[in-house]
Amino acid sequence: MSGTETVDYEVEYNNRARVPEHPQLMAGWARDAAAYRAEHAPRRLTYGPGPRNVIDLFEADGDGDGAIVMFIHGGYWQALDGSSSSHCARGLNRHGITVAVPTYDLCPQVTIGTIIQEMRSAARELARLGRPLVISGHSAGGHLAACMLATDWHALDPALPQDLVRAAYAISGLFELEPLVATSVNKALGMDNASAHVASPLFWMPPAGKSLDAVVGGSESAEYLRQSRTIAERWGAAGVATRYGEIADANHFTAIAPLADPDSAMVARLKELAGR
Repeated sequence: MSGTETVDYEVEYNNRARVPEHPQLMAGWARDAAAYRAEHAPRRLTYGPGPRNVIDLFEADGDGDGAIVMFIHGGYWQALDGSSSSHCARGLNRHGITVAVPTYDLCPQVTIGTIIQEMRSAARELARLGRPLVISGHSAGGHLAACMLATDWHALDPALPQDLVRAAYAISGLFELEPLVATSVNKALGMDNASAHVASPLFWMPPAGKSLDAVVGGSESAEYLRQSRTIAERWGAAGVATRYGEIADANHFTAIAPLADPDSAMVARLKELAGR
């Protein structure tokens, strides 16, 4: 939005208020995730010393040497853990693609900057498997997926390949964090405008030559649509292969549902990004 228009950021970014049925939808996540873990038990990896520095690795039968898909959960960097997203591995697992679901520490115990570093550590741990990564994520996880794509891995560790992360698929992501500073979301995040800018991948060096899909529920707020459109446009103009898409009739909590469906267009696109 521009000119003299005033944006009510509290309304735009309060997803729980926008979707009154969110408790039932999130209870559905927990139920479906538990059922999938019971059906397809993951292998537990650790990437750091803390109890939340863990990765659930949902290995697929017949997986070859293509990319592993890492899916990062949402929760505005202050809620949930990887176990709430176990069912998001179902669709890709059915196509023989291994899915890694990390957990991270939460604000206000840590900062968003620390969470970014933790997800880099998780990716480095997965690099030990000798496979490239495609990073997906929902909401805050979409932000973290873009951060992983824009990380200079070789500079971080010369032993890592520069193309460790070949693509990102962000669902309902947040890429410009300054609009959150004056909202209730920021009570736990503790950002000022400067730290929000530093943590915003929209303003990082675009990862030219790599691929970013920024998709968002068609029923989400104007700000969520703007966030995904803007990063697709700006990074696309800088040499990133970007796609912007809207998931028809989906709100912030139903936008990830296609990940559990092996026949969905979302799973087909991730399969393509993984080189299968």
